[in-house]
Amino acid sequence: MEPQPKQKVVIIQGPTGVGKTAVALWLARQLPVEIINADSMQFYAFMDIGTSKPTAAEQALAPHHLFSIVPPDADFDAARFMVLGRQAIAEVAARGNLPLLVGGPGLYVKALTRGLFAGPAADPALRETLRQEGKERLYGRLQAVDPESAARLSPNDVVRVIRALEVYHLTGEPISRQRRRHGFQGSFYACLKIGLVRDRETLYRRIERRVEQMVRRGFIEEVRGLMERGYGSELRSMQSIGYRQMLEHLTGMLSRDAALAAIKQETRNLAKRQLTWLRHDPEVVWIGLPEQRRRISSLIKNFLNVG
Repeated sequence: MEPQPKQKVVIIQGPTGVGKTAVALWLARQLPVEIINADSMQFYAFMDIGTSKPTAAEQALAPHHLFSIVPPDADFDAARFMVLGRQAIAEVAARGNLPLLVGGPGLYVKALTRGLFAGPAADPALRETLRQEGKERLYGRLQAVDPESAARLSPNDVVRVIRALEVYHLTGEPISRQRRRHGFQGSFYACLKIGLVRDRETLYRRIERRVEQMVRRGFIEEVRGLMERGYGSELRSMQSIGYRQMLEHLTGMLSRDAALAAIKQETRNLAKRQLTWLRHDPEVVWIGLPEQRRRISSLIKNFLNVG
């Protein structure tokens, strides 16, 4: 009996601000695709402007899945995304459409396509001990014992920094080395990974303009509304780039200008880390925007064996 062919999935990746949403909507005008979110922040409801979530008008142009599916205080991780993402892909494929996964690089896409490295069970007492050390010291410790993980994480991503240190303390081996050994071998799907890139100066200008546009669209009011709903700085979602700085502005810790400058700088740093992460994936086909955009549809048609 011949094995069943793997379901084909197209994955659009790239650093924040590069234009993934615009490319996905451009493809939706040419191909029977349904867009599945793989951006870790766009799963959260009420967090639209600061996550650059597709607008309601944009989402009306093509079916969109896994946007605004949990409240900001929900626990949502790669394991849950793996389940929901695979379910969404199956439903899209059953309708005869192409699943188009859109999101930045990282663990979520890898979990969906290749499964998860589980690692040792959590140690709550160790986590609490680590948490009391403060993010700067934690990040410094991670740089010392697992520089590879430190290079792909932000010092502000305390949850993942603590997990990496926890794994090192419990096993005596960096989590990055264990993940390489696990290998994530054998994709669950037949994947075409397209990485979008722009020259650095253009990308950084786009990031700065986007932050300014977010404020004009009502980002400060969005964060104020989240506070009024009871979502505070203790939440992981509210510690993400943009929301953390706006919380500090609204509570009097930062001026408006200082908050915007910090958001721009941290977003540029994030984009740099994302590119570093993506460039380690040999499966990614790089597309330079805007000049190579037309090549994307050709790549997908060849992938699908259609004219």
